[in-house]
Amino acid sequence: MTSGMEDIVAADSAITWIDGTHGELRYRGYPIEELAENLSFEAVAYLLWNGELPGREELDRLRHELDEVRVARADVINQVRQVPATAHPLDVLRVVVSSDATTNPLTWDNTTDANRRKAIEFTAWFPTVVAAQHRLAAGQEPLLPTPGLDTAAAFLTMLYGHDPSPQQVRTLDTSLILHADHELNASTFAARVTIATQSNLHAAIASALGTLSGPRHGGASERVVAMLEEIGTPDNAESWTISRLTQKQRIMGFGHRVYRTVDPRSRQLRAMAERLLQGTPHQPWIAILDVVAEVMQREKNLYPNVDLYAALVNHELGVQPAFYSAVFAISRITGWTAHAMEQLDGRMIRPTAQYIGPSLRHVPESVGV
Repeated sequence: MTSGMEDIVAADSAITWIDGTHGELRYRGYPIEELAENLSFEAVAYLLWNGELPGREELDRLRHELDEVRVARADVINQVRQVPATAHPLDVLRVVVSSDATTNPLTWDNTTDANRRKAIEFTAWFPTVVAAQHRLAAGQEPLLPTPGLDTAAAFLTMLYGHDPSPQQVRTLDTSLILHADHELNASTFAARVTIATQSNLHAAIASALGTLSGPRHGGASERVVAMLEEIGTPDNAESWTISRLTQKQRIMGFGHRVYRTVDPRSRQLRAMAERLLQGTPHQPWIAILDVVAEVMQREKNLYPNVDLYAALVNHELGVQPAFYSAVFAISRITGWTAHAMEQLDGRMIRPTAQYIGPSLRHVPESVGV
């Protein structure tokens, strides 16, 4: 019996390629390192949705569409206000997605043009929802999106209430690229299962958000900062890690179902985190994680995954831990929608279970009705 469908090929896909043995990741054939170093998040979104990189005209058009929708759909802030500030950020996103499904004239239109338009709409207003709830949870007033900004700058401006630095914008933009897709992870597979029934993109995204909310999928990075604060200094890192392993406790940010070496996204994120933390009180966090990583590789043959350094990046950008998975969703909405659109023309997904229950038996006559 295969647990969790591991190594089972569940779909043909032209979107993302992963080599878990050698730690390689490509979107539409392009290495993640090249995309992260040379492109914007908007260009990568276009690539995921359309299969090819955009030319200048196509990229300008997409940026204009995203900006136009983001400004026009500032009404989502009012929906966020109706939800308790203590609600899980992914639940809030799911509420707004479901609400939009009841009023959006394109909800049940599954043509290619309609679904691409809906993908753009989700990508445009997800940052507004997350920034609005983040501010409300901190006792601050939500801010309207500033026209003329790309996704990363728009989100940080709504989050901070002032212009972010170029380094902050580029850091988030790169992080969004690194998180945009990752083949058939649990939330993406949930989206494909849902839309394979010929439902709609709203339903698929609601499924993906619900799946991401589970701690086994989207919650690990939230606990990395708490781990760092508990360890305190690099000198404590090895003994702390050994102690947790001896107690058979899980160390957050290590190990992956696909990779048997370092997650390629974590290499990029570590470099970004090191630059961000330089000269700050949290600069020792890099050294702490280096020690923990050395122990984890030596003792358990486990390597850093994307959650480890993503937590540091989000923390230094001013994102509260409870919102890390929601920031992830701001990026992954592009991959979810790309996969859902790809799956739409495929067969309904209906795997078979290996039955392990009792063999044939009959109800005894002595049992009452």
